[in-house]
Amino acid sequence: MPNAFQEVRFPTDISYGSGGGPEFSTEVVELASGHEQRNVNWTYSRERWNVAYGVKDETLLDILIAFFYARQGRAIGFRFKNHADFEGTAVELGAGDGSTVDFQLIKVYDSGGFSYTRKISKPVSGTVTIYIDSVEETSLSIDYTTGVVTFDVAPTSGEVVTASFEFDIPVRFDTDYLPQNLGDYQARSVDVQIVELML
Repeated sequence: MPNAFQEVRFPTDISYGSGGGPEFSTEVVELASGHEQRNVNWTYSRERWNVAYGVKDETLLDILIAFFYARQGRAIGFRFKNHADFEGTAVELGAGDGSTVDFQLIKVYDSGGFSYTRKISKPVSGTVTIYIDSVEETSLSIDYTTGVVTFDVAPTSGEVVTASFEFDIPVRFDTDYLPQNLGDYQARSVDVQIVELML
C-alpha cells in the first residue's frame, strides 16, 4: 500500500488539545568570518504535531489507540484539523484567461510586503464557496481529495477567481510504536507525533 491515504479525519476532540505547528528545514553554515550561509532544504513547510497533548482521559486514549491501529502506524495517511489555522476567506486563486478551467485551492500568508503560498489539498466537504468577480459561481465541481476546482465553463480573461473554505491537513503518524501507560495519560507523558504529508 505505497503512499496509502484514507479520507478520514483524526478525532477533533484530541486534535483540539494537540501542540505543534509549521516546520521548515534550513541548513545554517557558520563561516570563519562570523557570517553565515543559510541553505533552504524545503520549498514548502510541513506541520508537525504532538497529538498526545490532546489525550485528556481514558476514553480519548482508547480512541487514539483504535485510530493508530486502523492507520497501521506510519503506513496510512489521514486528515488532521489544525484548530488554529483551518480556513481561508476570499482567497484569490487566479485570473481567468478564457481557457483554463482548473484552479487549485491555496492559502496566502502575507507579512511585511512578503507572502507565502500554501497549497490546500484537503478542503472540507460542504465548506467551499467559489466566486468570479465577487459573484458566487455554482457551475463547477470540487475535488475534495486534491483541492482542485473545475469550472464547467472557463472564466473569461481578467475575471478574478476567489474562494472561501475550511481545510484539513494531510498527515501520517511519525511512529510505528505507540507506548501505553494508563497511569500516565493525564501527565501527557506519551509522545505521539504526526507530520504533514507533501501531496
